[in-house]
Order: sequence, then structure tokens, then C-alpha cells
Amino acid sequence: MNDPYMQDPVILRGMTQRRLARRDAFRLAGLSAAGLALAACGVQGKGTAKPTSSAQAQSEVEKFWSGKVKNGHVDFANWPLYMDPKRPELKLFTERTGITVNYKEVILEMPSWFAKVQPLLAAGQSIDYDLMVVTNGLQFGQFVELGYLAPLDHSKLPNFAANAGAQYKNESFDPGNVYSIPWASGMTGIAYNPKYVDTPPTSMADLWNPKYKGKVGMMSDSQEIANFGMFALGIDPDKSTEADWEKAAAKLKEQRESGIVRKYYDQGYTDPLAKGDIWLTMAWSGDVFQKNVSDGTDLKFVIPQEGGTIWTDNMTIPKTAANPVDAIMLMDFFYDVDVAAKLAEYINYVTPVPAAKDVIVADAAKASGDDKKLLEEIAASPLVFPTAEDSARLRSYVKFKTPQEQKKFESIFQAITTS
Repeated sequence: MNDPYMQDPVILRGMTQRRLARRDAFRLAGLSAAGLALAACGVQGKGTAKPTSSAQAQSEVEKFWSGKVKNGHVDFANWPLYMDPKRPELKLFTERTGITVNYKEVILEMPSWFAKVQPLLAAGQSIDYDLMVVTNGLQFGQFVELGYLAPLDHSKLPNFAANAGAQYKNESFDPGNVYSIPWASGMTGIAYNPKYVDTPPTSMADLWNPKYKGKVGMMSDSQEIANFGMFALGIDPDKSTEADWEKAAAKLKEQRESGIVRKYYDQGYTDPLAKGDIWLTMAWSGDVFQKNVSDGTDLKFVIPQEGGTIWTDNMTIPKTAANPVDAIMLMDFFYDVDVAAKLAEYINYVTPVPAAKDVIVADAAKASGDDKKLLEEIAASPLVFPTAEDSARLRSYVKFKTPQEQKKFESIFQAITTS
């Protein structure tokens, strides 16, 4: 048998494209017209709303999975550049299980994806996919609230139970993993150039320090800067109120009006950071790792003591899936430690399987040249394997209860970056 993994490790590629595609999912100003229209109209779901008790949840699990059988095929919808184009993981899955996988990179942003599949799900019709990767945020909440996602049968997820990191077993946006298990995560923290910053930043206060006037980069993404404004005031975004948003906006306005911020960036902050146009900036962990590997820079990334942001892309099964048993088998397959390691070696995002690090270390020991160097960097990087201390400080984004809340939030924080 030819093991699809018996190949040289693939050099990192496409990081910026992968990251930018998913950041569009959070850019509130960029919500598609269709997505906004659906949110404003309060779309209605067909089927059972989310359960309100553990007994009801178990009942929903039993009801959904009763009579479901393996059919030998999975249709999988994912984001672009989130797996080696040769699909070694999927080939191995087929070899092990006999289940074929039709893998499509069709999710480009969450609002447009939700707008595309919502009418079908509301009508109880198939979306032609058994498995889809959904980012935590407004649309994830809509999928759950409208009863569009299948409740997961955790008796069918032994690898997840055995190998998932503890923090991934009780996500704030899906406590108890009722509807989802993570595919990969990333972090938002502070990146700095040690050529210009003598003392490594440890606090949000460093982004407000007059010492760095005109040399600080901030993000234009409303949810990203909102989180940092709240972190600077000791506010947990998960528990925040409109009054908290106003306080955070005032803090961010103070930073802007004092001339500390050079620019609000969508994506292209790594080049100015490397050149010294800015000395420290809000940053996404994957961008910093990619910049150092591709350009040989020595940029540093830290999670401030007040906290940083974690976002997670999650595997979910639509309630109308034709092959849910095959889909949940594939979900659990990605929690095999060896499989998780190989995926992390390619995509270089935070893996939800901590033990994958030991496999990557072992792979590095067997490799040579540039492959060996890259694998050693991946295994040692806190951008791929965050420390327990960093993980404890990571928080999610604000969860909106209504479209009106979302619009208010947007108006408060867009005023910072556009005025």
C-alpha cells in the first residue's frame, strides 16, 4: 500500500491568502448585501431549535442519528488553501474506510456562504455538502439558533475525546461541542520588530505608549480592534455590553487622536513592520510565522498579559446532510494524532491536537535540509503550538444576540478607523 504521507514535507505556501480569506468573514463592514438582508429580516429555520437542557440535547442526538448508516461517500465544503492540494489526508481516509471524499474549496466568506445555503436549509433541502467548516462568529450563531446543524453523536468521536486539547472541548460559542469540533485556529496578538523595540511588549498599554508615536499599526477590522480596546480596559468581549463597547471606542479614539497609530491595516502590515515603518502592531499569528519563513525576517509575536483573540474554524454537519455517518467519521479521522500533525505541517495554523507536536518533532528528526529546518520551526513555534499560559489569555469575539446589536457595534467601531 502506498501511504500518502510517505512524501517529503511540503514547504509552507499561501499563508497570506488563507488568512485574508477568513478575515473577510469577520470584517463587518464587508458583509454581503444578501447576508445583511437575511440578518435584518430575521430568517426563520425549519426544524428543531437548539436544545435547552442536557436531556433534550441527548434526545435530539438520538433522534437525528437513529437509523443513519455509512453510505461510503462524503461531500466536504472548506475554505481555500486549507489542505495540501494533493489531499494526502483524504486519500488515507479512503484507504482506511473505503469512503470517498468530494472536497471543494467553496467557502470564501461566512456571510455569503450563509446566504447561499440558508434558503435550502430553511426548506429542509440538501445543500449538496455533508460537512462544512464554519468560523465562530455571527453566522455560526445563526446556524445554531435556526436549527440548521446536526447535533453531534460523541460516541462516534473517540479520537476527538482522546486527543483534542482541553480548551477545544468547551468553546464559548459551542459549549460541550454540541454542534462542532475545531478544524484549526489562529490568534491575534502583538507583533514587533526587535530592531526597533528594545523592550519586548507585554501589555496592551504598549500600543498606547507615546514612546511609539506614529510607529504603531492597528487593524481596520471592527471586531479585532474592538477586542483590543476592551482588553486594554480589562473587559472580556464574551461578556461585554454596549456600554463596554462605548468605553473601548473611547480608548481607541484616544490612541488615534494622540498620533500613536500610523495606519489601520486590512492585511498588509508585515512589510511595513519588517521595514521599520511601524515598530509594533496588532497581528495575526499565521502572518508572522509566514513572513519569517518566507522572507527570513525575525519578527516576534506575543500575547499581551491582558489577553489576545482566538478565532476557530469548525467542522459541522448540516441537518440535511445525505451522508452524516460518513461525515462524522471524517471529522474524527482528523483527530488522529498523525493526521493532525501532517495537516499542521502544511497549513501552519494552531492545531486542536496538542500531541501532534511530538509527531512533527519526530518528522523533523528524519528530514534534512530546508524540510528539516521548517519542521523544527513549526514544532517550536508558539504560533502553531501556543503555550498553556498564552492559551489561558485568549478570548473570542463579541457574540451578537440580534442584528440590531451587530449594527450598533459596527457603527461604534467603524467610526474609529474611517473618521
